[in-house]
Parts: sequence; structure tokens; C-alpha cells
Amino acid sequence: MKEIAQAQRAYFHTGATLDLKFRKAMLARLCEALGRWEPQIADALKKDLGKSYQEAYMTEFSIVYSEIKNHIRHLDKWSASKRVKTPMKLFKASSKVVKEPLGSVLIIAPWNYPVQLLLNPLVGAISAGCTAMLKPSPYVPEVSSALTLMIRETFAPEYIYIVEGGRDVNQALLDIRWDMIFFTGSPSLGKVVMEKASRYLTPLVLELGGKSPCIVDSSADIEVAARRIAWGKALNGGQTCIAPDYLILHSSIKDKFVQAYSDSIKKLYKGGVKESEHFTRIVNDNAFERVKGYLSEGEILFGGETDRADRFIYPTLLDNPSPDSAVMNEEIFGPVFPVVTFGGPEDEFVRSVEDLILSREKPLALYYFGKKTTGMEIIRKCSSGGACINDVIMHIANEYLPFGGVGNSGMGRYHGRDSFEAFSHTRSVLVSSTFIDLPFRYMPYKMFPVIKKFL
Repeated sequence: MKEIAQAQRAYFHTGATLDLKFRKAMLARLCEALGRWEPQIADALKKDLGKSYQEAYMTEFSIVYSEIKNHIRHLDKWSASKRVKTPMKLFKASSKVVKEPLGSVLIIAPWNYPVQLLLNPLVGAISAGCTAMLKPSPYVPEVSSALTLMIRETFAPEYIYIVEGGRDVNQALLDIRWDMIFFTGSPSLGKVVMEKASRYLTPLVLELGGKSPCIVDSSADIEVAARRIAWGKALNGGQTCIAPDYLILHSSIKDKFVQAYSDSIKKLYKGGVKESEHFTRIVNDNAFERVKGYLSEGEILFGGETDRADRFIYPTLLDNPSPDSAVMNEEIFGPVFPVVTFGGPEDEFVRSVEDLILSREKPLALYYFGKKTTGMEIIRKCSSGGACINDVIMHIANEYLPFGGVGNSGMGRYHGRDSFEAFSHTRSVLVSSTFIDLPFRYMPYKMFPVIKKFL
């Protein structure tokens, strides 16, 4: 790995990746390779996670394809130098801002969306003109193997390389000096990455997680809210970093919402949730036991069925969990959904919601169902990485919106132009004329009282 990292750094220093035609060609090559390998990777997703092709295409492949096309279409504009004003005190000079690649980068991806969360950052690295070392997750071995074969077949190792392995490999990679590290994973592992990066003051993008609240107010369209929330919570078996993590209901609509949520799950998975090809399984036995353990921390309003052999947990609403319980303090990453209820008039309900959210770490997403004005007020007061009003998850599907966390849920952002920016350095360039060399800046600073007025 050290040898390949050194080779990538040497290749970057040749300047080969600076050419925009080269970058576009490499983006097109990645798109073509993903198209060829799509059947094998989709099959691997089915083996590792039980993910259907339809869900894999919607949540993995289509997002990468859109990202690639967006970068090819706009790279000339994004990379163009920009002339800016130069004040009179710097007469006679010109100023501009230029974009340059950060250099050799490391991208570490998680297991829950192993294609999208590895390749989307890679698109940004290629677009910006970097070389890249990729590290997929060992928890999805079939997907990691397929991606490794695809990348090694498609790119020269001194340009883009991929290495498999567990946390020991992660540690070895993090001991190497990089020009930038892009990590997607849990906040606890994000702290390890940040500590390692501090050794060389390496810039970071950390895409982490947290407990994303989902609020349903008395003004919400209950049927639509329940259907969209049920879809977002059940998507990928609940193993989504921006999945609704805990539910805040107005007491006046609680019973109606619970019934609507139950009906929505049954309609989404006609013929049975367990029998449906579209319900993803928990990734491994350890994760299954952890998520199953949450079921004892409240009253089951709906669901609760489990099957360890199949790593199956039915989408479950869990009422009255203790504020100190694990289910209310750990990121769930599964289809268990704790419910918190507040009552009273709207202003009282909103204050209770805000107090609860503000008492916790800043989440990766915040969801509100109800009046837009109330939703915007809650969003204004309660910080989060991203937010939706009357929807969940869908902000990630817009490649023109930045995606990223804040505080405990991460730092930095990507998607679209923000991906290009994440892997680029914005450089200031001043070009001074030698035709005139004004003496006021030189010691002993003659005429300083006059010059002071112009500074």
C-alpha cells in the first residue's frame, strides 16, 4: 500500500491529471465500467444485503450515473479560473482565483450503500484532478470483491487503486500521508480518522451519522406522511445514515398515524414484509442482535417479529422508550422506530420538539411533516446536515444540493459542484506589474500619514 501510495503521488506530480480532457475521459471510463459491471455488482448486493435490483438501481447505481454526467457537463465551468477585483492600494496588479487538485487522496467507504458511497466521492476526486486510493467495507465481501475487480480492470494502480481488508488495513492506510481523506462511517470511527489525520494536518471530509429526528405535526397530511416515512425507514432495512431515527408525534394524531404507518408497511410489502424481495436484511449477526435488543426498551405498537437465521426484523414502532435508553441515544441503523409524543397547542408542541432536538448532538438530517412555515421555523432553530419538509431521504437524490453533516454528524460536503470543491484547493494568485514600483511600502515608510488613509 505504501508503494502504491508513493506511485500515486509520483504520478500526480507528473501533471497528467491536470488536463481537463483527461479527467472527462476518466469519468466516462468509470461510467462505462459501472455499466458493464452493474449485473455482477447488483448480484453481489443481493448476496450481501438481500437488496433487490430495483432498490439497488435507485439508491446506488442511478445516483453515481447522475453524478458522473453532472461533472462531465459542468467541469469546464467549475474548474475555470475567476478574475476578482484588485484594490487601488495594489496598483498595478491583477488578481484571480484558480482551482487546483489537492493531490493524492484516500476514500474509505461503509457497507450500507457500498457502491454509491465509494464511487460518488471517487467522481469528485477524478473531476478535481486527484489520484485516489479506495477502501471498501469488509462487511459486504461480495460487493467489495466485485468493486475491486472493476476498479483494477479499469484504472492503472498509480492513478486509482482499491484495497480490501478490515480495520487493520484501515489503520495501515491512515498511517500513510495523504493530501486529503474522505471518510464515511460512524462518529466514533470518524474521531479515529480525525486523530490519525492530525499527525500530518491532513484535510478531511467526514460523512458520519447520528439520530435524525422525524416530526409529524397535527397539521400534517397523515396518510402521505405515514407512507413516506414508512418507505424511508424501511429502505435498506433501516440501514441508511439519513434514515428517520426517532419519531416525534403530536398526541392528537398519534393513533391515526400509527394505524396509517402500519397500513403503509403492509401496502409497501404486499404478500408480507419477510416474503418481499424488496426488504433488505440486517448486514450481519452482531448488527442483528444489537437492533433486536432495542425491542425490549419500549412498548411495541406495531411489528416486533424477528428471525435470527434470516437476519430479519419487522419494521417496528416502539412507544414510550426511556430518554436514557440505548434506542434513544444510539444510532439505530435498523427498522426499529422509537416514538416520542408531545401535546398542547402548536407553539407548545414546537418548543417541546426544539428542546428535545437541541439537547442532542446535531443530526445528519431533520424531517418535518406539517405546515411549511412551522417546519422552516424548526429548521432555522435546530441545526442539521440536511433537512426535508414533508418528505424524507429525498434531498440526497438531488445532485444540485450539497450533502454533508455538521458537528457530530460530520464536516465537509459533497455531491455535484461540492464534490469538485471538496477535492480541490481554491488558490489565490496575484500578478504584479514591474512597470511601476511605488516606494510607500518600503522602509522607512515615508509619507505614512498620507498612505494610511488609503489602506
